[in-house]
Amino acid sequence: MDKEFFVKAIAENSDKLYRIAWTILRHSDDCRDALQETALKAWEKRHTLRNEQYFSTWITRILINESRNIQRKRKRLAPLEEAPEPSAPPPDPTLAMALHSLPEKLRLPLMLQYSEGMSYTDIAQALRITEAAVRGRIHRAKEQLRKELEA
Repeated sequence: MDKEFFVKAIAENSDKLYRIAWTILRHSDDCRDALQETALKAWEKRHTLRNEQYFSTWITRILINESRNIQRKRKRLAPLEEAPEPSAPPPDPTLAMALHSLPEKLRLPLMLQYSEGMSYTDIAQALRITEAAVRGRIHRAKEQLRKELEA
């Protein structure tokens, strides 16, 4: 992997990576730290990526690991007013609150599928779980959202 490909691929994935980091960390400074650490580690370990077509999944996995490392180190909650502006306003603020109330284990696969358009296979690889587990978590997330929104 050459420098040009790496820089271009990071730039193409930066918005997606930020949204994924936000899903886990919920603090803009932490998200930027996670993105920087991800880019650094990816560059240092670029030789481990065997097929460049899997760059997006590979970099997502690195980001998730870095985000969780930061989360473990900081152990803090971010104020809601520091949330990034969504690209489009949420159709329903109740839905946004219900999404944020989901545990990360359920919220992350749901966001990866619906916000980022990732396939079950890519999500499974990024989260290092089986496709069946991805399907189950997304199903449980939808069920919890449905119950929360009906209440």
